[in-house]
Amino acid sequence: MTETAFPDLGALAAHLRQQLEAKKYLLLYAYNGTGKTRLSMEFKNVGKQDGGRDTLYFNAFTEDLFTWNNDLDGDTERVLLMNRNSSFLQGLEELEMENRIRPLLQRYADFDFIIDYANWTVSFSRTVPAEPAPIEVQNIKISRGEENTFIWCFFLAIVQLAMDGQEPYDWVRYVYVDDPISSLDEHNAIGIANHLAQLLKRTDHDLKTVVSSHHTLFFNVMCNELGRAVKLFLSKRKNPESFLVRATGETPFFHHVAMLSDLYQAAQRDELYTFHFNMLRTILEKSASFHGFNKFSACIEQREDDPDGVLHARLINILSHGNYSLYEPQAMLDENKEYFKRILEQFLQRYPFNPELFPEVPEEAEAT
Repeated sequence: MTETAFPDLGALAAHLRQQLEAKKYLLLYAYNGTGKTRLSMEFKNVGKQDGGRDTLYFNAFTEDLFTWNNDLDGDTERVLLMNRNSSFLQGLEELEMENRIRPLLQRYADFDFIIDYANWTVSFSRTVPAEPAPIEVQNIKISRGEENTFIWCFFLAIVQLAMDGQEPYDWVRYVYVDDPISSLDEHNAIGIANHLAQLLKRTDHDLKTVVSSHHTLFFNVMCNELGRAVKLFLSKRKNPESFLVRATGETPFFHHVAMLSDLYQAAQRDELYTFHFNMLRTILEKSASFHGFNKFSACIEQREDDPDGVLHARLINILSHGNYSLYEPQAMLDENKEYFKRILEQFLQRYPFNPELFPEVPEEAEAT
């Protein structure tokens, strides 16, 4: 495993740009508080030398370009304000952004919106069931998670414009995405990671992309979808302003161990969904590769009634079909839960991990 030390974020940003000279994608995992957001800004700042710019970025600062006016006096005209001074939002009036954002948003949400370019505001509405006909409720206040989803789709629409080389985004050479799912659950994490990867894999553009995250499930899906990407783990050194980058390669390092811990917790709480089979298969495949086997079934314990592990392997093949559920995550059938728990328990017994990563779930947690 290759490790490289950097004295500051500027040197690290320059290194990432150098890596992207030969690669199209770079995936970066780091724990919260490591400096991912600051790194994304440093990467952007490197591209602003000589008065130019080359990086379209999504991070916490992007979300801050949108703020709420909750109409505290009238309590009716609630709108999301857009920062008209930001280069991120320049030149949108002529681009029919509603028609570009709406197909993306419909993947994730059931509300609609209207952009008022004269006042730089966004208003939201939702259709609710009623008799004799559904009613459209105007000027609603959407939730924080829904707001983040709208801003994310706004960003994706701009990425598409940059990929197409359209003005005013023909200056974009790099796309930097930092933790797009900070307020979303794991079901949305899978869907958003898959959707982002499919967009980035378009072959009709030359943009280079960095994606950084602290979310193990999101990161793992991105690793699977963008198999040829540079994969790095970022950590701090004892000096808080210096950093260490470790190449993870294709072997099951930290993010697969973290994902295994997530599966264990889900099984303990009996909160298992069909997409968990996708995660389990990924772990088995990586483990088989690490141990030199050609098939993931080699990591499944053989039973007397199934000496070749065929039954469990077929179950995983059938149930890990690769369709990441976003809107309607399907709970496992009780019978499949038992198979899943048995395979997972046998795997953990056969390949011992640090037991501190797999604590028993307290009784009060089980009851919630």
